[in-house]
This record gives sequence, structure tokens and C-alpha cells, in this order.
Amino acid sequence: MPFGCLTLGEKKDYNSPSEVTDKYDLGQIVKSEEFCEIFRAKDRNTLKMYTCKKFHKKDGRKVRKAAKNEIMILKMIKHHNILQLVDTFETKKEYFLFLELATGREVFDWILDQGYYSERDTSNVMRQVLEAVAYLHSLKIVHRNLKLENLVYFNRLKHSKIVISDFQLAKLENGLIRDPCGTPEYLAPEVVGRQRYGRPVDCWAIGVIMYILLSGNPPFYDDGDEDDSDSRDKNLFLKILSGDYEFDSPYWDDISDSAKNLVASLMEVDQDQRLTAQEAIAHEWISGNAASDKNIKDGVCAQIEKNFAKAKWKKAVRVTTLMKRLRASEQGDSAAAGLAPGASADPNTPGVTPAAPAGGGGLLAAAIKAGLSEKASDTQTATMSALSLPSAARQEEQQQSRCNGDIPQVLPPRKGD
Repeated sequence: MPFGCLTLGEKKDYNSPSEVTDKYDLGQIVKSEEFCEIFRAKDRNTLKMYTCKKFHKKDGRKVRKAAKNEIMILKMIKHHNILQLVDTFETKKEYFLFLELATGREVFDWILDQGYYSERDTSNVMRQVLEAVAYLHSLKIVHRNLKLENLVYFNRLKHSKIVISDFQLAKLENGLIRDPCGTPEYLAPEVVGRQRYGRPVDCWAIGVIMYILLSGNPPFYDDGDEDDSDSRDKNLFLKILSGDYEFDSPYWDDISDSAKNLVASLMEVDQDQRLTAQEAIAHEWISGNAASDKNIKDGVCAQIEKNFAKAKWKKAVRVTTLMKRLRASEQGDSAAAGLAPGASADPNTPGVTPAAPAGGGGLLAAAIKAGLSEKASDTQTATMSALSLPSAARQEEQQQSRCNGDIPQVLPPRKGD
């Protein structure tokens, strides 16, 4: 084709807002997540109910990229344990994703409502999660943010299936991935250590989920000052790097050796030695009769309420704050447009993040090496002082930027990156 026949900057075809509202009746906002709003929606013709996720383009490039990424990934997926994409619209101002509506409860809430809860119940949950993840991995898709909040029962029937949701951070494994991504408590050692990683990170997260469901406790925690979040996060990442967790008494006294073996195989620090999702499905605790029928509800529920009730409340507050900041970022971006690259800005201005200091890669390498090879307390103290990690609240707010190729704030960049 002659050059003169090329059409540059072709106009994009957008849906009109009326196309969305003519087909669906959008209800009130159910909740606000990090980068989108969740609605209940009813198909005006079939009267069937769906979940609608609305992403506002004005909230920034990262939000737009998250919406397009989730649409791309979900269009590739069809599995009975994954919440299915039904419809999409793109207007000039928004992205709309319509998905199946899961009316059941989160796994935590389901456990608390049971009169009897055993390893066998956990095994049934984990089997479904593993089957879904094995399917994703067969397509070379890495979820990258598997956690208990993303596992829900599809409906409230007694034998409802489990479904996995939230694919905003999922990624195709075209070569190994570098950018850190996910919820801090579920991060695999290779993500924390800024190594290249792939599908094994999902298997590590499944091991963390299984650990929590069997004991009610997180595998990695710090008993330090609750107000000193920086110190607690440093300790958390150090423990993850070295796989420093235990099957503590009395919480694990009634748990079978087979269950402990599977957890340990999924939470293997060396990603090359870690069990794959397909291998975990074949484990006797999942496919055989090794899971105990003993009632462990009282112990698990007591620890869940102790460890996670406050965390869910804190997350709700952080999400509300984050949405306000995202909405304010339009004004912040406009105000900062006249600044030269690297110019300073008021750190108290909404939507403005102070620049991180450069350097630190050499300290990181020494810190990780020391943390993995030494057990002495003075070595750990030196390691923690070398690491520069954000607080848990800032990590959650920075999560999306780390997943879009920006310089991650979890750990300093390594030399040569």
C-alpha cells in the first residue's frame, strides 16, 4: 500500500453510555475497590443479575491499564471455578466489565457459619482452587494476587463451588516476570527478592492460603509494635525470604502430617523445587483420603477472629482513602503538569508521591544474602537496617504502580536492571 494511503490516528469507536444503560439496569455501588467501583446490574431483557465493575479513565493511566488487562485475560478464560466475563463496554470516560454474580460468602465467613469444620472441608476448597490455577497455568497465565479475599462461594447452596475473582493484576508469562506485584502477606520469596519469577508464585500463595485455613493464623507475622509498620514489614519480608514459619502448637497439634507436608511443599523457598498446581492436585491430601475429618472449627475460628477481623476493617478504610486520592489525582496531575521532571512537590498534596531516593541496590543484595545465610540476631538487625520497605498501607496503594512496569517501591532496584 502506498504511504499516502495510510490513515494515521484513526478515530476509535466507543460505546455510548446509553448502550450500557439500555441493556443493563445499574444499581447502587456495592463497594469500592482499589481501582474500580462494584455494582449489581440487571439485564433488562432476561432480568438476570450480574456484577458490574466500572473503571474511571480519569483516575489515571494505571487504572486504564488495569481495566484493559483484566478484559484481555478474562476473554481467554473459561473455567467453572473462575468468575466468568459476560460483557464489556468502553465509553469515552469509563470501562464497564459485566461478570457472573457470586452470591455466596467469602471463605472466612463460610467457616465462621459452620457448625462443623474439618481438614476435609479445607481440602475440598483447595482442590477447586488448585484446579482453577492449574488451568490458568496451562494457558501461561499468572494470577499474581491470589488471596483469601479473592475466593468466594458462587451461591449459598450447601455444595456451592468456589470461584476465583479479580484478575486486574494477572499477567501472561511471556518470559519470566520481574515487577513485584501482589498483597505483601502472600508474596513469594522470589518476588520479595526481586528475582525473575513466573507461575510458582501462585503456588506459594496457595500454600499461604492453606496454612491460614488450617490454623486461622498467617504463616509470617511480627509481634512488634503495631504502630511501627515499617519495622513490622521489614521483619515480614525477612521471614518470607528465608521461609521462616512453623507449625506452632497448639494450633497445628490436630492437623495431619499429610496436610503439613503439602503446605511445606507449596511454600518451598526455592521456586524450582516448589510443587506445581497440577502436582498438588495429585497429592494424597487433595486426591486421596489423607485429610482428617476431625472438627477443628473452634480453634480455627478463634484465631481467624483474632487475626483477621481488624485487618478487614483496616482494608476497608484504606480502600475508601485510596479512591478519594485517585479521584483527586486528576487535579494533582494538572497542577504538576508544569513541573520539570524530578521537580519537588508538596508531599501533603493529594495524588502526589515524593520521589524515592536513588541507589541502594548493593545494600539489598548484601541484605538478602545475609538474611538467607545467617540466623544470628545481630545479622538480622543489620539486614533490616539495609532494607528500605514501605508500610503496609503504602504497599496496598502502590500495588498497581508496581504492576505496570514502574520502579517498584517494595525493594530498591538492583544494579543492571
